[in-house]
This record gives sequence, C-alpha cells and structure tokens, in this order.
Amino acid sequence: MGKIPHSKLEMLKHLYYEKKLSMRSIADLLGVSLDAVIYFMRHFELKRRTFSEISKIKFENKKPSFKEKKINSIYEKELRAIGVMLYWGEGYKTNKSTCVDFANSDPEMIDMFVKYLNNTYELQKSKFRVLLYCYSDQNIKDLIDFWSKLTKIPKNQFTKPYVRKDFRQDGRKMKHGLVHIRYHDKKLLLNIKNYIDFYKNKFLGIKR
Repeated sequence: MGKIPHSKLEMLKHLYYEKKLSMRSIADLLGVSLDAVIYFMRHFELKRRTFSEISKIKFENKKPSFKEKKINSIYEKELRAIGVMLYWGEGYKTNKSTCVDFANSDPEMIDMFVKYLNNTYELQKSKFRVLLYCYSDQNIKDLIDFWSKLTKIPKNQFTKPYVRKDFRQDGRKMKHGLVHIRYHDKKLLLNIKNYIDFYKNKFLGIKR
C-alpha cells in the first residue's frame, strides 16, 4: 500500500475531524496502510485525538442496549414521570456513574421502579444486576428469593451480597435488606437524566 498524495489533505481532515473516523478506518477507505496515515498526519502536523476524545467517540458510536417505547396512555405517561422522579431522589447519577443504579429497601418502591423501566423501555434483560445489602443474622438465600420473585430478575444475575457484621442486635433493621437495581448501559442513565432535566424545566423553570 502506497503513500497518500498531498491532494488528499482536505479529505483526510474532513474524515478525521468532522466525520470522526479512526485512522484505521481512513486507511482502509483510502487503500493505504495505517503507517501511511500516521506519517501523513505527522508531515502536515495534524493534531491527533487524545485518549479521552477517542473514548468519547467510541461511546457515541456504541449502539444502545435499549429502545424507548412509544408512550401514549395517561397511565404510561404517569408511570414514566413517577419512575424518573424516583431515580432523581434515590438513583446514582454523578458524572462518574456508568450505569443505572437505583437503591432502596422498600419493596413497593423497587417494584414501581422496575415496572417503570420495563414499561418505558425495551431492555436487554441480561444487563440487569442486583446487589443485596443485608445483615449477617439475616437469611441471604431467603432475601434473594424474595427480591428475585418481586423484580422478575433471575437469581443468577444477583452479584455477591454485601453482608454487614458490625451492627447492634437490638437496632432497627431493614426487614428485606436493601437492594441496588442496576442496568449496565450508561446511555440509559443519560436518557433518564435528560428526563429529570425535562421535568425540572417544565415545572421549575430550571434549565441545564
């Protein structure tokens, strides 16, 4: 595979900076080696992407594991609003969060949140994970059975539970422990956060 002619400069800049193609993709498109593209960019002192920029582009190009369902009925709209507000209050949503992570000890609240997810999105059920938080004097198997039956998430998708041993025997305990309902797709997290901002703007006039 030969060199890239100088006349391809504007094309390469368009492919790399605007189309955001990788150097490997550009090499394949132009019918040259990857080394030829690297040499060409060095020769014209074209700035290459940083690692964080490469990661961002890969994330943007990654196909999401979910699809929003068409929401028509009042029930569906109310359920979506409830689910979004639940996540606003009890979900993990920092900039470093990489997945949907909703934690609570109230079975009805967990049931409502899972119902919201399943009714609002078409999901890959295999991406669900559940982390149980409980005390060492509780029956872990019974707790996992309880939450699995409630959420319809298979027990093999429960990760190793966090068992607390330093607690007062006469202290207040969570009857069923606490669970984290996780769905591993950051794009779903961003989708939910967008709806949080939508409701903030609609009812509070807060724009992000």
